[in-house]
Amino acid sequence: MTENKLDTEEKIKAAAAKLFTQKGYAATKTRDIAEEAGINLSLLNYYFRSKEKLFNLIMGEKIRQFFGIVVPVITDASLDLELKIELFVEKYIETLTQNPDLPIFVLNEIRNNPKHFVEEIGANKILMSSSLMNQIRAKNPEINPVHFIMNLMGMSVFPFLSKPVFMASQVIDEKSFKALMDERRKLIPIWMNAILGSK
Repeated sequence: MTENKLDTEEKIKAAAAKLFTQKGYAATKTRDIAEEAGINLSLLNYYFRSKEKLFNLIMGEKIRQFFGIVVPVITDASLDLELKIELFVEKYIETLTQNPDLPIFVLNEIRNNPKHFVEEIGANKILMSSSLMNQIRAKNPEINPVHFIMNLMGMSVFPFLSKPVFMASQVIDEKSFKALMDERRKLIPIWMNAILGSK
């Protein structure tokens, strides 16, 4: 594959990712993607044939980016539970700080097509057989590990979903939001370990 072809494909993918994230699948037209990429529509169709094919490619990459950052952590049996929690939080907050639109896009599309998500990363197998699940059960058998993981993800991800509301309400600005996220890197593991120690 020539360098020019690679450059063109990357331009199309970058434009598509931007528009799909901002507008969603239904509201994004192939003509919009072509304009954003600075190419003509026939060239876009030559490379990717259809909006659906391009979207599935982008969606797969976004899902792997959103969930792939923590899969090595939750499946590594050599890491103790406290370190797993710290790394989970650190990796999510770092990634979402750099890609603030990522959770909105991924979670919205997962809601529309959960089967694609399950097939893309093997979610059921990864979660249910992960060492994280086993460690949570061993630490506190009275806690449902699914509740624990939901809380861990919610505490890490929801601030980025709710950020526009707080920004629009002038409760925070970019600087104070970053400071809050830096605080949460330290606070979330403390809160989650407190849950594990509860009866």
